[in-house]
Amino acid sequence: MKAKAAKTRLRPGFLHLRFGAESGDNVAPTPWFRTFLRDAERMKPHFLLKDWHAFAPGLTDRQAWLDWARQPHLPKGEDTPALAEMPAMQRRRVENLGRMALQVAYWCQVSVDTAVPLVFASRHGDLSRTYEMLDALARDEALSPTNFGLSTHNAIAAQYSIARKLTGNYSAVSAGAASAEAAVIEALGLLSDGAEEVLIAMYDGCPPDAYAPYADEPAADYAWALRIAAAQAGDAGFSLDGDGTDADGQAPTGLPHGLEVLRFLLSDDAAMEFHASGRCWRWQRHA
Repeated sequence: MKAKAAKTRLRPGFLHLRFGAESGDNVAPTPWFRTFLRDAERMKPHFLLKDWHAFAPGLTDRQAWLDWARQPHLPKGEDTPALAEMPAMQRRRVENLGRMALQVAYWCQVSVDTAVPLVFASRHGDLSRTYEMLDALARDEALSPTNFGLSTHNAIAAQYSIARKLTGNYSAVSAGAASAEAAVIEALGLLSDGAEEVLIAMYDGCPPDAYAPYADEPAADYAWALRIAAAQAGDAGFSLDGDGTDADGQAPTGLPHGLEVLRFLLSDDAAMEFHASGRCWRWQRHA
């Protein structure tokens, strides 16, 4: 499968990003993605975690997540967040996965600073809604404009921005298995450009059964949000960097990688490595 790289201007000040190899591909990054990675290597990778929140079936509060980080397991169930902060008319348009992403973003940004940049990331996006539309096309049925609008990768970020009347920029990022890393690198770039804080929301869900033969990691419905700021020399916090040194696979963890990133951030582990699409990503904790 051919790697993709695209930048689509949504409206002034807003940018939708999709880059890197598609999930499961073992191909070299595109020229645009290589430039992105070179820029990432020049950025300061050290950041402070100001706040975090997460939601998954059976894991709905901070203590439950801290306990989970010590004994991780694949979340299962059908819990749906109330999302009482969003107006009812807008809330009804959003399906369960989007509700999770919006809920953790609300929790992580209680006091609204309208200029704080947002980075929303998802490996698959609302794949269930997309599959419904593909199935309708196969049966020669008309597509719902609402479903189409809400199936795009930037739809959830847009809903959040509209509901909270935010004026800062937002990005919607997808980079295959390394989508969580791409989101943090995008946020680090915004911090390097002068943003005081950046809100990151990472979310993914269980794909329809038709995609099961192509799965390369366990699936679960989950969402987490981080509010990060730039760290100074000597500060505790985290760093993320990467290089082109890849390895021949890695031991499975029993979790989708997005949840493995959250587990690392909530644990006491000193470091974590992840190999994807010819890239080795290295997370480090700084005491």
